Amino acid sequence: MKRAYLLYGLMAGLLLLVIQVFEYKAMLRDLRLEIFGGIVAIIFLGLGVFVGVQVVKRRQLLNTINSNHDHGLSDRELEVLKLLADGLSNQQIADQLFVSLNTTKTHLAKIYQKLNVSRRTQAVQKAREIGVIGSSERTI
Repeated sequence: MKRAYLLYGLMAGLLLLVIQVFEYKAMLRDLRLEIFGGIVAIIFLGLGVFVGVQVVKRRQLLNTINSNHDHGLSDRELEVLKLLADGLSNQQIADQLFVSLNTTKTHLAKIYQKLNVSRRTQAVQKAREIGVIGSSERTI
């Protein structure tokens, strides 16, 4: 009788061990699925953040280009700015555009204001930075 109890006990223990192994494998399978889902979620999250950053950068660049497009400079002010970049003096700019020296100074004052600068060199540099004039406008 003791032997039967011992045999039944061993069989029950073995059965319990087999059940636990299968349960463990099922748990690992479920866990693998959850881990895989988590990895996929992290990848898509990273991809979404990357794409979002790129879209925001592009949108900001377009907004900057649109808002800085010529900085509201008139055609005449652009002409004055290009001549300024060529290194011409105020009088030379006035002579070339067939306007008075005071008109040229007025155009320059408005250019400085619109570009938020205080000197001719700053105006030329800022105009080149924002693409209003090319980097090699100087023809002299």
